[in-house]
Amino acid sequence: MTGSLLALILLIAMIGLIVARVHVAVAMFVTAAVGFGLITNWNALFNLLNNMPWGRVSYYGLTVIPLFVLMGQVALHGGFGRSLFEGVRTWVGHWPGGLAIAALLGCGAFSSISGSSVATGATMGGVALPEMKRYNYAGSLSTGTLAVGGTLGILIPPSIILVIYASLVEQSIGAMFLAAVVPGLIALLGYVATVAIIVWRNPNAGPAAPRVPFRERFRIVYDLVPIGTIFAIVIGGIYVGIFTPTEAGAIGVFLVALAAFLRGELDAAKVHAALMDTARTTAMIFLILIAAELYGSFIAVSGVTRALTDMIVGSELSPYIILIFILLVYLIGGFVMDAMSMILITVPVFYPVLATLDFGLSPDAFAIWFGILALIMVEMGLITPPIGLNVYVVNSIAKDVPIVQTFKGVVPFLMSDIIRVGLLIAVPWFALWWMV
Repeated sequence: MTGSLLALILLIAMIGLIVARVHVAVAMFVTAAVGFGLITNWNALFNLLNNMPWGRVSYYGLTVIPLFVLMGQVALHGGFGRSLFEGVRTWVGHWPGGLAIAALLGCGAFSSISGSSVATGATMGGVALPEMKRYNYAGSLSTGTLAVGGTLGILIPPSIILVIYASLVEQSIGAMFLAAVVPGLIALLGYVATVAIIVWRNPNAGPAAPRVPFRERFRIVYDLVPIGTIFAIVIGGIYVGIFTPTEAGAIGVFLVALAAFLRGELDAAKVHAALMDTARTTAMIFLILIAAELYGSFIAVSGVTRALTDMIVGSELSPYIILIFILLVYLIGGFVMDAMSMILITVPVFYPVLATLDFGLSPDAFAIWFGILALIMVEMGLITPPIGLNVYVVNSIAKDVPIVQTFKGVVPFLMSDIIRVGLLIAVPWFALWWMV
């Protein structure tokens, strides 16, 4: 049996284990260990395991992960989600579809301090869904809006998955953060435009809420100032080189905790909960990273990358046709796997292959551009039938809305995402603006 065939068999086995609810780290570790041991020998596997875990998690760049996770947890337990939604709602809630637009803008703002797709969707869902239900919003619009809004946590800095991708392709974390800003804003604007079109065609889908007096608007918007300031300091400080991403993470934690404390939203119990959730999440991420490192070693010795490269070069297809095909693989993979697992499994295979093709970009620019495209496709997989993890997260909160209605609600937003991917493929500048 060739190494490539064994890799394919074990990939199918790994996906089967994940679908059977085996933890992704365990599924990845077991299949990679078996494959590596069969291709080389078991002593080689044990020697690799002797040093590899420490080598993977001791990489300095990964120290940013627990810091950004903690920043998101403090924001979550500090009640920032409700403040964000209420603040935006007072300004746009009286528009047709205004509460859905407020939920999207709130998701975008919360993503800038949480870095988590599921946390964003769950937090804003718990805050925004009762309000939209109160004003008789269509279930498809309300749940569909929150499902797609949650995906912004994958792309808008400080995204944890951006950090992991940067470590896989040996790129600057700060560079990945900057590259994601414009595509993230395009996503947000596209989603808002989609809501506007939906309610224009069917005004009953998103009735306008009562107008809030200006005095009340300015009083509530005061609560939003700390969040905007924190984002500007963290991302702006990285951009101008005042501090590294790790230093930015530490500063972000301090500022979010200070803001939550001054608002009276943070006590000892919430701090303890945030620390414990951070420890659990970070341990899970690092366990997956160790498993992914072993999986990458297995892929290297199996010869899959070399075989795939030879096949693609021999096909003489356009580099863009090959890119689109691989992006579709990311979309399909997102149906059954979470974003982090999909990136860790596929990047060691696809990135070296695509890096040999000519897209008219420097190696560093290509690595960053491809990473943004891959994350967008995985993001789309989180809301695409039949799995759509974010759809199920939001639908579990809105128990009175059938899952079919939620999936119908996300379809118009998927059209917006397809347009966004097309723009990024045609105009890489949207992701590389800061390199010009």
